[in-house]
Amino acid sequence: MVSDLEHEALARRTPAETFSDFIVYQGGRPWVIAVHVLWFGGWMLWNSGHVTGARVFDPFPYMGLTTIVSLEAIFLSLFILVSQNRATRRADERAHLDLQINLMAEREATKMLRLLQALCAHHGLAEAADSEVEEMLRETEPASIARELEKQLPSDLRNIRNNGGDEDSNK
Repeated sequence: MVSDLEHEALARRTPAETFSDFIVYQGGRPWVIAVHVLWFGGWMLWNSGHVTGARVFDPFPYMGLTTIVSLEAIFLSLFILVSQNRATRRADERAHLDLQINLMAEREATKMLRLLQALCAHHGLAEAADSEVEEMLRETEPASIARELEKQLPSDLRNIRNNGGDEDSNK
């Protein structure tokens, strides 16, 4: 069952991946935005000198706050990258599974066509000699289809080579 596969994939996460997923999930929630607005606003108000009795510890241009925000951005970016790498691996696994299932379905459909063609031939029906069916009965070769697609679809690398590295050269 698909949900079992998903549970297994979640269970295989390393502690670092689990922690990264948690940070990324929490970081994308509305309450985190509110906390940041209050925190940064409070910091700037406190250090603006407009709060009576408050000792300014990070005067404008708020170098301490800038350092904290920069470090937070660096670490949040790293957590996001870890989570994205795991999600990409998982998407690749799903794509491989989809390909295997599609190849099995293709083989099964081809076998059914052969059986139907044999039945039509046995009963002397004209459909047994249909050229379209004959073409469908040919073995599907994923490697040759992939090579053909590679030739026909746009490729970033090919575009860079053809444009001399200048992305704007075709404008």
